[in-house]
Order: sequence, then structure tokens, then C-alpha cells
Amino acid sequence: MTERFYIDVHVVQTVPPANLNRDDQGNPKEAIYGGVRRSRVSSQAWKRASRRHFDEQAPEADRATRTKRIASELLTRITRDTGLDRENAARIATALLAQLGISQGKKAGDTAYLLFYGNAQLDAVASLVTDRAAELAALEDGALTEAVKELPVVEKFQSGHPVGVALFGRMVADIPKLNVDAAVQVAHALSTHETQLEFDYFTAVDDQNEKEETGAGMIGTIGFNSATLYRYATVGFTQLADNLGGDTEAALDALDQFLDSFALSAPTGYENSFAHRTRPSLVVVVVRTDQPVNLVSAFEEPVPAEAGIQATSARRLAEEHLTATQVWGDTPLYQAASHTFSSREPRTKDTAEALTQAFGDLVNFADLRTTLRARLTTALREQA
Repeated sequence: MTERFYIDVHVVQTVPPANLNRDDQGNPKEAIYGGVRRSRVSSQAWKRASRRHFDEQAPEADRATRTKRIASELLTRITRDTGLDRENAARIATALLAQLGISQGKKAGDTAYLLFYGNAQLDAVASLVTDRAAELAALEDGALTEAVKELPVVEKFQSGHPVGVALFGRMVADIPKLNVDAAVQVAHALSTHETQLEFDYFTAVDDQNEKEETGAGMIGTIGFNSATLYRYATVGFTQLADNLGGDTEAALDALDQFLDSFALSAPTGYENSFAHRTRPSLVVVVVRTDQPVNLVSAFEEPVPAEAGIQATSARRLAEEHLTATQVWGDTPLYQAASHTFSSREPRTKDTAEALTQAFGDLVNFADLRTTLRARLTTALREQA
């Protein structure tokens, strides 16, 4: 039987006062876990941050877009490629997208929900009419719809997925043929310790009126907290390769991009107010062949509110992994940790030793990624 590979990514990261991901009241999201209130960042927030991180490094055509304005985007491409006026380009775009059967939104030209697609996929749809644009523009609406009915519009969205769609999938409730099963699962990030919601009371002075008006020109509050977060994601490599048309090299590239972006990205909520960007103190990768394993149970008992929360959290994670692998008899294909804890420092010595015992010798992040790819490549070759 062909083995499936699950790449678990565990991250411990400390964030200073921030409001990364707000709730409907404008305050940082929270959750009760282990009987206490924790800081929480939703999976959707970090998935979007990861996607935007690797899209920033990719050519425009390789990026993914999630929007209700697909008709407008297609219109722009047709206008650009054919020289048609916007009115006729809009008619052709509408006729092409009619094949998808997407429900219309309340606003003219919008779809009823966000559609996730690759820029190259929409370029391919636009190219279907490039050579016939003038001919199609001359037709009445009914004849135009019939003329484009046989063009492979749906097929263009079913293949050639960009990294974002291949990783995070696409759900279109009323058009199952456009669905793409996600290859990635991302957990809600949780603080490893109890947190308290705080408020920043701020005022703003009117620079042009400060002599005549001594009071504030604006007064407000922003909710915030600070936390050491446990973040977890898992990548189903087989599903990822399937989403990329069976191209394992493309899947390895996508996995590497995701690992880099998941580790280094951050949601941008109130970024200018808090300057909250940090890097993880610990990134662990474990390749399993049985199932993904979230290690959040390491923090069911909250880490005590004292100095060294970050180091204690990393040590707890290492101990949980070691205990779990011994109890269940797990033998990961590959496991490694990149971290900032030193065995030469008395305050982090125990943590560094626990991490080495659980995941092997410390490796830097670049080597972790390189070795992960090499191990998976070897395993795939042996499997073939």
C-alpha cells in the first residue's frame, strides 16, 4: 500500500502587546482551554497571512486571488488582450462565467460569495476568446451565450492550481465540480498560558488647533493582550501532489513555500499601532505516515505566569512529543527542530536538552527545510 505523508509543523512564538485578530467587539479573539482564558488567533487569519507571504515572493501569474469581483477581473483581462471596449468585454466575460453557474451577489457584477482562483487560471479563460473577440462582440446576448457555451471554462479552473489553491483548497457550495480538497489544516493558535484582556486608552491632538483647543481631538480604546502562542499546521503531501496534477516536484516546492511562510508570516491586525512582528523561538517539523498529531495537550495545564514562559512552553512541547511517540510506538520518517534556546545558558539549558532528546540536534531553519525535502524525495523514490 502506498504510504501517505503528513508533515506536522509546530511553532512556539511570543508576541508582544497586540491585537492580531479581532472579534466582533474589536478585541483580540480568545478561547477557554484547560479551564482558563487564552489568547487565540483564528486559523483563517494565519492561513491568509501565510498565503499573502508566499504570494509576495511569486510572479503575478502564480498568485491566487479570492474575490467576489471575478467578472470585473476577467473583463479587465479581455480588454487588455483584445482591445475591446469595456461594454463588449463585460458581455463576453458574463457569458463565459455563466458556465460556472455562480449565484449573483447583491451588488451588480459581484458573485454571492468569494471565489478562490489562480491568476493564471483566469488568464487562461480570457485567452479562450482572444482570437474571436470581435466576432463574439458582434453577436446578440443570446447568440453570444450559445457561442461560448462549448468553451472549456470549467476545465480551466479545475487544473493548473496555484500554490494557494493547492494548499488551502476551494469550497464552492453550489458548484461541486469547482471544489478542491485542502491539503493543509491549520489549528487556531492558542496561548500556552492564561491571558488577560487589556485596553490601550489613546488620545490624538489636533496639530492645527492645539493652542485654541487644549483637549484631545479624538479619544478611543484598543483591546490588546500579549502571549506566547502554540501554532500548529499539518500538510497532507499526497493530497497536495494530487492538487498539483501529480507533480511531486511542484508539491515539494509548495511544501517548502508553505513551511517558510507559515513560520515567518503574521496577521496584520493593528500592525501600525503595535509593531508586533516577531519570529518563532521554536519551529518543529515531524513527518508521519499514520496521521497528523496536534500537540496542544502539552498546554492543557497552563504554563505558570512567570519569567521563562517561552522556554517552558518549548520544553513542554518536547516532552509531550517524546511521551506520545513512546506510548504509541511512533516512528516518524523525519523530525527536526530549529530554535533559539542554548544549552550554555542556565535558564534555557533544560529546554535545549529536552528539545535535543525529542527532535535531535539543533538545525538552523534553512537546513531544516533542505533536509525535509531530501528525506521526502528519498521516501517518494523508494515508494515508486
